[in-house]
Amino acid sequence: MASTGEATLNTSHVGKKKKIPARYWQEQQKKGKDETEKSDPFPGPAPIPQDRVQKFKRKTKTKRSGSQGYKLRDMITRSEEASQMAQKQAARFDLLLPEDAGFLEGDEDEDTCTISQEDIADAVDITSGAKYFNLKLSQFGPYRLDYSKTGRHLLLGGRRGHVACIDWQSKQLMCEINVMESVNDVKWLHSEAMYAVAQKKWLYIYDTNGIELHCIRKFNDVLRMQFLPYHFLLATASATSFLQYLDVSVGKEVAAICTKTGRLDVMCQNPHNAIIHLGHHNGTVTLWSPNQKEALVKMLCHQGGVRSIAVDKAGTYMVTSGMDKKLKVYDIRMFKPLNSYFLPAGSSCLSLSQKGLLSAATGDIVQVYRDVWSTPVTKPYMAHRVRGTVWGLHFCPFEDVLGVGHGDGFTSMLVPGAGEPNFDGLDANPYRSAKQRQEWEVKALLEKVQPELISLDPHELGQVDHATFDQRHQDRVQALGFDPLAKVKFIPKYKKKGRSSAGSVEKRKKQVAHEDQRDVIRETVEDKMKMEKERREREKKAAVLSSQKSALDRFKK
Repeated sequence: MASTGEATLNTSHVGKKKKIPARYWQEQQKKGKDETEKSDPFPGPAPIPQDRVQKFKRKTKTKRSGSQGYKLRDMITRSEEASQMAQKQAARFDLLLPEDAGFLEGDEDEDTCTISQEDIADAVDITSGAKYFNLKLSQFGPYRLDYSKTGRHLLLGGRRGHVACIDWQSKQLMCEINVMESVNDVKWLHSEAMYAVAQKKWLYIYDTNGIELHCIRKFNDVLRMQFLPYHFLLATASATSFLQYLDVSVGKEVAAICTKTGRLDVMCQNPHNAIIHLGHHNGTVTLWSPNQKEALVKMLCHQGGVRSIAVDKAGTYMVTSGMDKKLKVYDIRMFKPLNSYFLPAGSSCLSLSQKGLLSAATGDIVQVYRDVWSTPVTKPYMAHRVRGTVWGLHFCPFEDVLGVGHGDGFTSMLVPGAGEPNFDGLDANPYRSAKQRQEWEVKALLEKVQPELISLDPHELGQVDHATFDQRHQDRVQALGFDPLAKVKFIPKYKKKGRSSAGSVEKRKKQVAHEDQRDVIRETVEDKMKMEKERREREKKAAVLSSQKSALDRFKK
């Protein structure tokens, strides 16, 4: 057995060479041999489906000409790269959206239109079931209604003067007033802080406390209203055949157009291009812009008067109903009818949801149709009977809810698949706070679109008006006496030994410019001298002719 001293000598580290630990890059080099053999099974970024990329496509590539300057070329290239990057990022994030729209499906041989609202409310969760309710307001009806842009707040206006603002999801009453005269229409403005009421005589603006902010007497006998959120314009149609636009950001009347078509009680807006659609008693539908005093388009839609109009959010399809008991679907891009349906009693009110569901009211019955423009519809998707004659219909944004205003009050219906499940938090956020609403309002005012930009085709704003450009170019050529774009700009050649400093380059540019200018001046002087010479020759010939005596000169007195 070894002694303790020998054990200590054997374990001593004195005289041994210490091994240096391997560095991290050396470890990677050792492992590299094995890693090179195993390649990545999914190299590069994850692929994006082409249909989703096309969904977010913004513009086509610009055709580049050889006469473009290098600065303009670089700017166009950077813009296209940024647009492609935004398109791909939006397509990637679209895959992450959690919600999807669902529709009502019945059992075998069961029509979904036979399912009652009570059965739907019992089958869904408590939060969704609470969205089906009735407000019995028989004293001041019938009611017109409007939902705010976020879908959070509800505005009710009774024919006999009752006006109420409600946070309908929490069932909290914000304000309730009686204006003591008849109410024709109600409409939220840019936020839930203000709303407009078209009363018997004039147009009034109130806040959410029921305090009267403005009485606008220029807008009299208003029957229908539409608010253009990105232009901050309130469009009104009156009984005196006037279509008026009010800029609510500055309180100024933008345009007043006399349509000369009689009483205007059918009105709708195209959310895609902010064009106003008006229906008339002779069966025509006219399209209007604040920039022109005449109608942009006139369409003969019905053999009788037009009762209601609705346009989808993409601005592609228009649905109309008339006194001839027909419901027609039009493609606005070509102004041609797609489908026509006959309703036994006609339809008095129409409304389109964010997902393309169409609601039509006939008396006290509300029917909801699905895919009315793609395939012919034989039966409704849903149906519901209310307690009085329907006076107003409106789908709630971002919710599967249809608001119905009738003679006995208000009814909130559950319509599965009606609302957009994913909202844009920067545009319309249903859960925003008061501070967020104020910040959004400031940004929206800074980004306000001017009413002069409202046109039938909004894509024309991004195109170059070649006719106007050519005319301006010709005027410039006539004023200067030469074509400034005919010759390519002189680019000095780079020279070594300090001869390409900024000063020498500018000096060479000026010399070339002076030479071109001297050529132009020389040509101009030559033309002037030629004209002067021709004038002198004409004068000389005239003098010679005048000096010659004629045989008739003796008869001169």
